[in-house]
Amino acid sequence: MSSRVVHVAVGVIVDKNESILIAKRADTAHQGGLWEFPGGKVEQGENIFAALKRELQEELAIEITATQPLIKIRHDYGDKIVLLDVHKVTEFNGEPKGNEGQPIQWVAPQQLHQYEFPAANRPIITAIQLPQKLLITGQFSSVQDFFARIEHALSFGIRLVQLRVSDTATISELVDGTAQLCKQYSAQLQVNASPDLFATLAKNNIGLHLNSTNLLQCHSRPVGKDILLSSSCHDEFEIAHAQKIGVDFICLSPVLATNSHPNQKGMGWDAFAQRVENITIPVFALGGMKEIDLPQAVASGAQGIAGISEWWS
Repeated sequence: MSSRVVHVAVGVIVDKNESILIAKRADTAHQGGLWEFPGGKVEQGENIFAALKRELQEELAIEITATQPLIKIRHDYGDKIVLLDVHKVTEFNGEPKGNEGQPIQWVAPQQLHQYEFPAANRPIITAIQLPQKLLITGQFSSVQDFFARIEHALSFGIRLVQLRVSDTATISELVDGTAQLCKQYSAQLQVNASPDLFATLAKNNIGLHLNSTNLLQCHSRPVGKDILLSSSCHDEFEIAHAQKIGVDFICLSPVLATNSHPNQKGMGWDAFAQRVENITIPVFALGGMKEIDLPQAVASGAQGIAGISEWWS
């Protein structure tokens, strides 16, 4: 690792109410006065768990006992480059306190945007607010069948839905009812559409997903930062373009072979992990995904998995 790169272990500490612990940086520190997720520099020869355990004991007087990887972010501040190795802390002993005099606060995930964080922390906030499973809608025999499938998936825990259908008229027919169902289950809805079509549909709490064709036609972010924006990516060029225009997360495919394209070989988990290593926003693994692949996806650096057949059939 370059001497200019500062490797930092970051802990997203979650309590039993799903609240997140944040701390305020000292005014004299780099990026001082801003809120952050606790952590600190990884020492030479130290693994991430050991670094987090040491740092959070020093800063918060807690002993962490279980973590899981969330996201890695490389960010260039100009004066320094930081590599944030972010893990969700799911189990710990003790009651957190500002051991070094720093203010701390428990915050609901949906309220994190109300606090000012360093720029490198923004993808962490997105990752916290995203679930691990993304349903992409598939084929259906009727409008009634469509809504029955959506509600079935939502009732079994799906909290992120991408509405993908082939024609504009059908999108317009389905979007209102789908949005209502998602709201009922506290789920996020995205519409797979062009920015122009999305503008005619735009409603509160609906996000936009760009397929690779629509992605490459955008020269800047096509919607406001208050609208969840994602894209499909298949290669390094598309990944770079997605990050350049400021999408919030990526669906990267194909990881494995799929039923719809059985002869198309997937990139496999090793290649997926190598690509994710250089992506600074959350990534969902797409292509042949099943529930049993979720641990492998997370271990490979993914936010989670996206798919159709596993939750739509």
